[in-house]
Amino acid sequence: MGLTENEHQIIVNLELEKAQNTFSDMEFCMNGKKWESAANRLYYALFHAMTASLINDGYNVKSHRGVMALFGEHYVKSGLFSKEDGALFSDVVIMRDNADYNCFFEADEEKLQPYVTPARQLIVRIRQYISAKNN
Repeated sequence: MGLTENEHQIIVNLELEKAQNTFSDMEFCMNGKKWESAANRLYYALFHAMTASLINDGYNVKSHRGVMALFGEHYVKSGLFSKEDGALFSDVVIMRDNADYNCFFEADEEKLQPYVTPARQLIVRIRQYISAKNN
């Protein structure tokens, strides 16, 4: 049994809302100088925005690495989003993995700050893409 179009759109909207809320959580963590947590939240903000676009376009999202692969294949390679957007997500994945799992890695403002504005802009562009596609 598949989802109705309305149910499908609800899921896309929930993913976009999760992306925005998680980005706000990242800003809160940065203000509190909780750098590892901020790196984690930045990753998840992008993850949820990208997941929203994939679900919106009918792709079956099964894993975190799958989101990265599908986004690259269907959005970056096609030119809908830039190679820099794909590289941004790859860099944030690496930073998040290091922050979460590598006890020798220390996230800090200097490492995180270069990704904040590009991530915010990418989330906005994904939102615009979804909105334009659905109108």
